[in-house]
Amino acid sequence: MSTAVAQSEFNLPSLGDTSASIMSREQEYQLGRAWLSMLRGAVRTLDDPLLKDYLEQHVYHLVQTSQLEDRRLAFVVINSSQLNAFAAPGGVIGVNGGLFLHARSESEFASVMAHELAHLSQRHFARNLEHQQRMRIPLMTAMLASVVLAASGGGDAGFAALASTQAAAIQEQRRFSRQNEQEADRIGLLNLRQAGYDPGAMPDMFERLSQLSRFDRTPPEFLLTHPVSQSRIADSRNRAEQLGGGGRRDSLDYQMLRARMQLFYEQSPGLAAQRFRAQLEEHGEQHHAARYGLMQALLRASQFDEAEQQLQQLLSAEPGNLIIRYAQIELEAGRGLHAQALAHADRLLEEHPGHFPLLFIKADLLMASQRHREAEQVIDRLAGLRPGDPDVWYLAAEIRGLAGNIVGVHSARAEYFMLAGDLAQAGEQLDLALRRSGDNFVHNARIRARQQELERLREVIKGF
Repeated sequence: MSTAVAQSEFNLPSLGDTSASIMSREQEYQLGRAWLSMLRGAVRTLDDPLLKDYLEQHVYHLVQTSQLEDRRLAFVVINSSQLNAFAAPGGVIGVNGGLFLHARSESEFASVMAHELAHLSQRHFARNLEHQQRMRIPLMTAMLASVVLAASGGGDAGFAALASTQAAAIQEQRRFSRQNEQEADRIGLLNLRQAGYDPGAMPDMFERLSQLSRFDRTPPEFLLTHPVSQSRIADSRNRAEQLGGGGRRDSLDYQMLRARMQLFYEQSPGLAAQRFRAQLEEHGEQHHAARYGLMQALLRASQFDEAEQQLQQLLSAEPGNLIIRYAQIELEAGRGLHAQALAHADRLLEEHPGHFPLLFIKADLLMASQRHREAEQVIDRLAGLRPGDPDVWYLAAEIRGLAGNIVGVHSARAEYFMLAGDLAQAGEQLDLALRRSGDNFVHNARIRARQQELERLREVIKGF
């Protein structure tokens, strides 16, 4: 079946809904960014540049064939091994590290992301508000609070207290309506097909979720907001078959990142190494993802010589793979060979200019080499490329301090605290930066502009 015919037969809705009368796209955007700041202040996040870069590049690839009009996205990776993913108003995409553990292939991971993008493209949050106009603010607060609770495992006392005051609203809005879920499934399936993935990955993922909920006392957090029924599985499988088979199922990059996450959540590097060795013995020498996991486990255990042996086999088998070549820099950095690691980073940056993980590790290596002025130039470039990344600003504050840039330290700390939800600290840092900047007109103007932005953010958050 052709994509055009499939789209017609699937009766995909028009984006010309009336939700804009309840909340404009700009209001959704501002709400989402304010809530993201609150979320980061409430839960632990993962700062792995490779993981973050993969998620962002992967989602933007799906966005190209999606119905999403406002493509100003922001991402957050929650440090939790539980399975969860969510989309919040204004283009906020969140996943738990556990999604990489449970989605066994790149296409399954893509199916979850395509589903969440469909919630955004159809503006399900604003459309729900349209039906609850009188409860607009309570429902908005409750829905976002429930996502925070799910993302954090329900352990944050402050948000638990907030949720308890909105219990009735959360009960009403904790999950999207059955119609919205079905709509997100159908649009997500079409997006998968158009992006080059096998749409059959979505019902496969649903089947696994159903099994998890059947045999586990505590179902995955994802199922609390996205309940899976047998009729939903059947509907998605039927529509996937109509779209036709074929398409990409998996990739080495995804499997290596899964191994990276498995190592992160393993009790010890030694246990992880045993498991990866067993996978190599079971599946043979061509299991590059298991070898990558073994190499990373050995690196973490400071067993550098054996890690080098594993790495060389990977480089021989996949000489052009960027994640493997990045691992070479990680190994050299682990051994304290900073000059060698920097040389490798520079060569790769010539091939991949502007690559976020490479710039991040280069700045870190320059700082470790006490080349603070050079490190500051790199991190300033990265801050310009990723102004919404708190991990970049955290490193920028550290580097600027070592470089003697005191105004820059306070400005970077202010940006970090604004993104991480500590607005009081952000205000203090901006005040300190303004006092230290003297008569520098450019610095003063920039700092005052950030103070105005901080006030705007405070006003938005007051609405919660």
